[in-house]
Amino acid sequence: MTVVVELSGVTIVRGTSTLLDDITWSVHEDERWVILGPNGAGKTTLLQIVAAQMHPSRGTATLLDEQLGRVDVFELRPRIGVTSAALADRIPKAESVENVVISAAYGVVGRWRETYDEDDYDRADQLMRQLQVHHLARRTFGTLSEGERKRVQIARALMTDPELLLLDEPAAGLDLTGRENLVGTLSDICTDPYAPTTIIVTHHVEEIPEGVTHALLLRSGKIQAAGPIEDVLNGVNLSVTFDLPLSVAEVDGRWSARAFRRTPRRFATTEVTP
Repeated sequence: MTVVVELSGVTIVRGTSTLLDDITWSVHEDERWVILGPNGAGKTTLLQIVAAQMHPSRGTATLLDEQLGRVDVFELRPRIGVTSAALADRIPKAESVENVVISAAYGVVGRWRETYDEDDYDRADQLMRQLQVHHLARRTFGTLSEGERKRVQIARALMTDPELLLLDEPAAGLDLTGRENLVGTLSDICTDPYAPTTIIVTHHVEEIPEGVTHALLLRSGKIQAAGPIEDVLNGVNLSVTFDLPLSVAEVDGRWSARAFRRTPRRFATTEVTP
């Protein structure tokens, strides 16, 4: 089984802060992972390492058989599809949806003078249809709803037929309908045996799509638990990760978590005498 991501003792230090602490983690090609943790846990930093956007302060990171620090990252990055809020902010609001998707073939944000052949247009058209944004092809990115933008970003991330797909909080900012529609699309990707190895970062277990096989729980830059999702996602592990007593349930491949009900507090009231 091919190893797609191999991190050994990866540590990230910035000033006096340790953002990631001794991360050792392997991802194989047929696996679909979710990374869970509270704000500030280091989830996005970990994804930046796996996206070849950041080098470890200590330890080694090997992505697609290439070790960071010994490879030209500009040759490695096109093999990795990424969606994130930071990338969305860089996309020109006046760019057409079609151009947002197809320009990934050159690894640029904002189409300029580069040229594309018929295969590129066919690939972009196919992906926009699969992500249900084909009817938006002539619309500008800035006029789209948040849910539409998320789908366009995923289509763009898949444009180069990547070997690794990284989705950083893909459902953030969506309402219930938008979230469920997007999770359904992610389920299609995660259950497709021909889809790339996929890693999803989220705060919420409700956003984990069907087909995710493994989970990594991160807290304060350290791994709390990692492995097959049915072994990792339980009340004990999540309670430690989020520092809150939690119960966890799984129904038909979808997960949920809730805090244990506390005894209601009695608040002091002022009695009014008529």
